[in-house]
Amino acid sequence: MQAEIIAVGTEILLGQVVDTNSAFIARELAGAGIEVYYHSLVGDNADRLTGVVKQARSRSDLVVISGGLGPTKDDLTKQTVAHLLGVKLVENEAAMTKIKNHFATTGKPLTPNNRLQALYLAGSQPLKNSTGMAVGAFYQAPDDEADMLLLPGPPSEMQPMMTHEAVPALRAAYQRHEYLTSRVLRFFGIGESQLTTKLGDLIEHQTNPTIASYAKRNEVTLRLTASTTGSAEAQTLLDQMTATIKERVGDYLYGYGDDNSLANVVVQRLIDQHLTITGAESLTAGEFQSTIGSIPGVSAVFPGGFVTYANRAKHDLLGIPQRIIDNDGVVSEATAKEMAERSRKLLDTDLALSFTGVAGPDSLEGQPAGTVWLGLAQRGQAPQAKLMHFAGTRGDIRMRSVLTGLDWLRRLIPAAK
Repeated sequence: MQAEIIAVGTEILLGQVVDTNSAFIARELAGAGIEVYYHSLVGDNADRLTGVVKQARSRSDLVVISGGLGPTKDDLTKQTVAHLLGVKLVENEAAMTKIKNHFATTGKPLTPNNRLQALYLAGSQPLKNSTGMAVGAFYQAPDDEADMLLLPGPPSEMQPMMTHEAVPALRAAYQRHEYLTSRVLRFFGIGESQLTTKLGDLIEHQTNPTIASYAKRNEVTLRLTASTTGSAEAQTLLDQMTATIKERVGDYLYGYGDDNSLANVVVQRLIDQHLTITGAESLTAGEFQSTIGSIPGVSAVFPGGFVTYANRAKHDLLGIPQRIIDNDGVVSEATAKEMAERSRKLLDTDLALSFTGVAGPDSLEGQPAGTVWLGLAQRGQAPQAKLMHFAGTRGDIRMRSVLTGLDWLRRLIPAAK
């Protein structure tokens, strides 16, 4: 099977919205053993959409379209596709009932345009929208023509429909005997070139599973993809390759999955080990606390922290002796250690992480922009500090500081057995 994905939306075409749907759809199709050869992007224009769909149908077995199923005037996908295929649009009773119930509950009038969301291609399999109202459709064309899969544009609607409705329909229709199973490995502290160099022979001679590297902001990921006839065989192949990779670069491997992050890993380890943490931040201005604070469940291990941007705040809030600030400076090992240890004692936590340095663009205390001291305090141990030098904008330096601090914690806190 050869598939093509078309994202519809003028807002995407103009760069006002980022197209994340195509990547998600491609991963789901790969898991169903369907290869994606082309991605296209078109605005909300019937003529241009018709041209793009015609081209896609001429070279692909399956055309997947996301977007344009809503009730507004610029939502033209199913009307355009129906005209192109020469089929009618029919009403899905379950979808229409859901729409009526929604408007009855909210007390708003049900306008004719909202009824459009219950329409789908005649002769197709309607796909239930569990989080919205626009019904999707899987249309299997006669003879050798390309099949069509229509999905809503909002990711919150498209993703559950793709996973729970479309993929099972595709598997049933195409009866694939081989499937692609992927695993994402996430790395911090090593660049893509260094990582691929250490894994050079594995990448050069890859067969099954395959290995693909992706450089992302402040980290690198590897996607391992196994082609098998069953999930057990796939997991065995992926486990074997993962073990080989960990032998070489496991020190930099922090987690797995498309949606994982260092903050997720650290907070989960804190919860698993029943360890509490606080933070004292100068140059990062609360970014560390904001980052871990965004993780569900963090309240169990994070009682609060300190943002001590000014020297006076370091002295008044944390109690750092003025002599240390005067003699060593705020961009110093001594200040980083004091910030960490005093914040830990004030909130009686097991751990504390501190950040002080120069975010730029100007120097401070004779230290150039990018000079950062990280401090770490642990209950019952002497505080530690690390000196780092980062490059980039103020935002880059701050984020790199936070991630480096999280990675320090990740290496310190053991994973649950």
